[in-house]
Formats: sequence, C-alpha cells, structure tokens
Amino acid sequence: MKRIGLYVKNDDAAYNKADEFGSWLEQRNIDVLRQDAFETHICDTDNPLPTAPTDLSAVFVIGGDGTFLSASRWIGESPIPMVGVKFGDVGFLAEIAEDALFETAEAVLDGNYRIESRTRLNVRVIRDGRVYADETVLNDVVINKAALARLANIRAYIDDHYLTTYRCDGLIVSTPTGSTAYSLAAGGPVVHPDVAGIVITPICPFTLTNRPLIVPNNVTIKAYLDEKATDIVVTFDGQEGLEICATDVLVIEKSPYPVHLITMPGQNYFDILKAKLRWSGGRI
Repeated sequence: MKRIGLYVKNDDAAYNKADEFGSWLEQRNIDVLRQDAFETHICDTDNPLPTAPTDLSAVFVIGGDGTFLSASRWIGESPIPMVGVKFGDVGFLAEIAEDALFETAEAVLDGNYRIESRTRLNVRVIRDGRVYADETVLNDVVINKAALARLANIRAYIDDHYLTTYRCDGLIVSTPTGSTAYSLAAGGPVVHPDVAGIVITPICPFTLTNRPLIVPNNVTIKAYLDEKATDIVVTFDGQEGLEICATDVLVIEKSPYPVHLITMPGQNYFDILKAKLRWSGGRI
C-alpha cells in the first residue's frame, strides 16, 4: 500500500489519534491523505462535495458509524476498501476498537485481512421528467414528513407494479447493512449483510397491517407522493437532506458499486450483533 486515506471525525480525540496514526504511516514511507468528515447538510445538486482520489489503497475511518457512512459517500463509486476505527463501543460499521488501531494497521499493511462487500442503493429524484438528484447510500434512504405536517401518503411500486399506499410518518428503504439502523428502530427486521434483499419499513403507519417488507435486491422501487403533499424531506444515509415536492418521483435500485469493508480474521458479524443488541442468551 503506497497511499492511505484518513477520514476523520470532527472531534479533538479523533484529530489527535489521526495525527499519531498519520505519523506512524509516514514513518513506513506511506503517503497519507487526510480528510475531515463532512457535516450533515442540505443536498446541493449544483455543488456536490469533493470525492476521494481513486489512487488510495485504503481508507481508515477515525470515528463512529456516522463518520463511516459519511466516508462511504466520500469515496463515491471507487472500490477503495475501508476500515472503521471507533472510539468507545465497537459499532456495526466501525468494527475496530481504538486500542487495536495499530495492530490492525500492521495486519492491513501485511495483507492479512478479508474484504466484505456491502450492497449500496442508488436513489434518484425525478423532477419534471429529469434526474434532479442522484445519490448512493450504504444504509438507507428515508422519506420523512416535517414535525407539524400531516401524515404522508406514499404510493409504492415494485417494478412498476402497484404495491400499496403507505399512510405514515415516513418510509425507510434500507440495505441489509442499514437494517440495524433507523429501520430497526422503526420495527424492521435484522437482515444479515449477505442477504440479497432490500427492506421497506413504514414509520408509524396509520394502517397497522402495513408491516416491514423485504423484497429482492434486483427490483426497482418507485415512490410517489400525494398530490397535496407538503413539507416532505428525503434523507440519504442521514448525511444529506433534500426537500421534495408532490410531483417528484423517487426511484430506488441496487447500486452496481458496493462498499468494500476490511475485516480482520476472526471477526464475526453475529458477535457484533449480539454485543450491540445486548443479547445475553439468558433470562433478563
């Protein structure tokens, strides 16, 4: 590895660790590119954020799962492998504890690691017959009403076949990776990252029989708003937000560009799942 990216959370402890780690890499004749994490923001289709150079051998994300999601947007469509280093409890995406950073880095430099491929979704907002916004998400896309808005009426289609009209506070469409995030909090299922599916989870549905649904990841999902819809916002991985209008159409499909996660031998998804969800295996 000749050039490594450091994507760093806006936090003093993360900055200090990145300084130390950057020096450690440079002592090993590795070029270091450092990028401070982007703040959550309103999507600006005319001025997109910069993307990572494609010549990076790997990206170390110094921060938590939110920082990792932001970093996945930074690398864009590039197949640059990523590893997350979390301060505090190990996360679903930032799987490496802070005190294991240098041990993990040694293993990565020696090629002693595995690559896991995580599905992403491509999300297009069609406005007046053209693509107004085109985003890629690792976790989820969320259609949400503003705090004081009425219930949203969202017509959902699968491969142009009408599914149902969700009357709800919002709708989450997530990858298996994102199934343990907002979708889980809204009552959705936990889906293993290797499952080839997309999760559709309504938020507080008015009709109690509107339950979370897993569909194949080779379908096209389209979402239409009610013609009287106002104050509706769509968010991408919780990192960018965009206000949409009643005539907009959301088109959601599997992205051809997955995220490549660096994992260490012996790491197991179910161990992380049990730790994060506090599954004891015994009586509470």
